[in-house]
Amino acid sequence: MGSWNSTEMEVLSSVFGWIAFCAWSISFYPQVILNFKRKSVIGLNFDFVVLNLTKHSSYLIYNASVFFSSAVQRQYHQKYGFDEMIPVAANDVAFSIHAVVLTAFTLFQIAIYDRGDQKVSKTSILILSVAWLTIIICMFVAIPNHSWLWLVSCFSTLQVVMTVIKYIPQAVMNFQRKSTIGFSIGNILLDLVGGLANYGQMAVQSIDQHSWVNFYGNIGKTLLSLVSIFFDILFILQHYVVYPAEKTAKSQSPDLVSQEPLLTSSEDA
Repeated sequence: MGSWNSTEMEVLSSVFGWIAFCAWSISFYPQVILNFKRKSVIGLNFDFVVLNLTKHSSYLIYNASVFFSSAVQRQYHQKYGFDEMIPVAANDVAFSIHAVVLTAFTLFQIAIYDRGDQKVSKTSILILSVAWLTIIICMFVAIPNHSWLWLVSCFSTLQVVMTVIKYIPQAVMNFQRKSTIGFSIGNILLDLVGGLANYGQMAVQSIDQHSWVNFYGNIGKTLLSLVSIFFDILFILQHYVVYPAEKTAKSQSPDLVSQEPLLTSSEDA
């Protein structure tokens, strides 16, 4: 089994990991607090939230399985080498648990606060149905062959796909409204810090092990940070450059912003 070559590198990896955990975990609260203060979720795209819940749920299944399951770890070592370290850390599991809980709570806020005419689109419902149907099929394929690593990798792939898809509705909604009012930029800034720290942790482990298996052996974690950083930068540009709050606040009240959904009415649920 793989082990650290340097105590200093091990400590540095842990520091990066828990910085990522704290930044990513705290990133959920600005939106929750904003919703509570406004008693409204207008401006927060519902597709973003429901897709995010599937994303974090699948990521939790992957992280918990790789971190706790000896069967999955054995198959990982058989594939990548017995001298390689498991690519999932305790902070990954802790973050996933927290993310599922906070995303579910945000959905609860959507249910109880003013949401105007906003709804979850039929397109998102279709995407989620196809995603979980695919996972069920993967389970039927994997269980007879005991292909546990392949099965949890399917969950990792799902979370990457959901990560790519989930940001698009909010980005498009900001563009359509010409405003980011109702969408917390604090969430994005912390998410960016978490993504950069996550890469730092992976890089430190790779340097210590003199191997980059850590990156392609956990491609889901690698792509998660890459996609998140890309969209974080996009949202930052929308908020501070394209649709600055000072400009949009003059032309529209937070409670009177456009309530148009991402998709046309014929596609809304």
